[in-house]
Amino acid sequence: MASPYRTLLAVPGARAFVAAGFVGRMSMSMVGIGIVLLVSAVTGSYGIAGTVSATMAVAYAAAAPLSARFADRYGQRRVLIPLVSANAVAFSLLISFALFEAPLWTLYPASALAGLTQVSLGAWVRSRWSHVLTGTSIPMGTAYSFESVMDELIFVAGPILVTSLATGVHPAAGLAVAASCTLAGGLAFARLRGTEPPPRPLTPGTSPRGGAFTNPALRIMTPIFLFVGLVFGAMDVAGVAFATEQGHKPLAGVLLGCYAGGSATSAFWYGARNWASSLDRRFLIGIVLQAVLLVPLPLIGNFWLMLPVAFVAGLAISPTIIPGFGLVERVVPSGQLTEGLALVSTSLSIGAAAGASLAGRIADAYGAMESFLVPLASSVLAALVALAGIRAISKRELSSQTIAE
Repeated sequence: MASPYRTLLAVPGARAFVAAGFVGRMSMSMVGIGIVLLVSAVTGSYGIAGTVSATMAVAYAAAAPLSARFADRYGQRRVLIPLVSANAVAFSLLISFALFEAPLWTLYPASALAGLTQVSLGAWVRSRWSHVLTGTSIPMGTAYSFESVMDELIFVAGPILVTSLATGVHPAAGLAVAASCTLAGGLAFARLRGTEPPPRPLTPGTSPRGGAFTNPALRIMTPIFLFVGLVFGAMDVAGVAFATEQGHKPLAGVLLGCYAGGSATSAFWYGARNWASSLDRRFLIGIVLQAVLLVPLPLIGNFWLMLPVAFVAGLAISPTIIPGFGLVERVVPSGQLTEGLALVSTSLSIGAAAGASLAGRIADAYGAMESFLVPLASSVLAALVALAGIRAISKRELSSQTIAE
């Protein structure tokens, strides 16, 4: 491992919360697929399964920023323990209702409860990094780079694990393991009091009102992350559709792995460098580069050629996401950091769900190659919003730096 990452993990308590956070958020790449595999196996309908999964996703999108706000205000431990406990109950109900053939309508409130109690643990981990690195010489970019690598590992390994369990062991096995990861990792994370950021309760007259979304810079960053999420979700579906259309369906995971591998490679590279340029400049370069590198994808009609092209396209992900999270940390008050990070993380998730749906419709109607136009168009929209709003983001970043100094 490169020296900056050794130094990062040598921070007291870091290895423990990294491990707990990794286990706890494994489920973020598993629960959606796990619900689809379980419900479709029981009902024989992918339509019902997709609707149940979407119910959970919508509930999660609505609740995750709110639970993060409570974590900022009351402390991570006080909020996390009841949430992950309730989440385990919700998934137990969902699995039981599915397996014991309860009325179909019961699946929806159980799924909604699971979404409402699912936390954006990646945001909580990043908030903890911000706390433990305060006063050290380690740049936050190194921590965000490391977490981006962890996210890539999760999104590569999670779908493979849940699919293997659901198809090879039992239809409910994948979802059960995903729920267990949330419970075990969440409880372990909550127990680590030494690295927990202190709660920042509201102080009348001094605390920001209305939540983190009232921050002007965050109102610009959120739609950018939404469009970036559209890129991710559309790439997954377009990649599978392309591999299938080319007669290489069993190798769809390899294609998606190339895209994720490009991101992981650039994350390691990004975090090992000491950057002199500003965060907003790096973010803008990354998001424009992402659009440029996606241009060749709709033009390639050969599976084997697509593999290196997907890897190269993936190289732009981390240089976009890492400074993006860094900007959020810079422009959002420390008392709203977890909420701010959760907002952009949730935007990624919502965008990914929308992108997957849109790319699937395009693939069905026009073909797999055409479905790559969805991530390309989404990346262009993200770049346009960033170009239009970068001045406001830069002003907010400079203002925050001045206050900090």
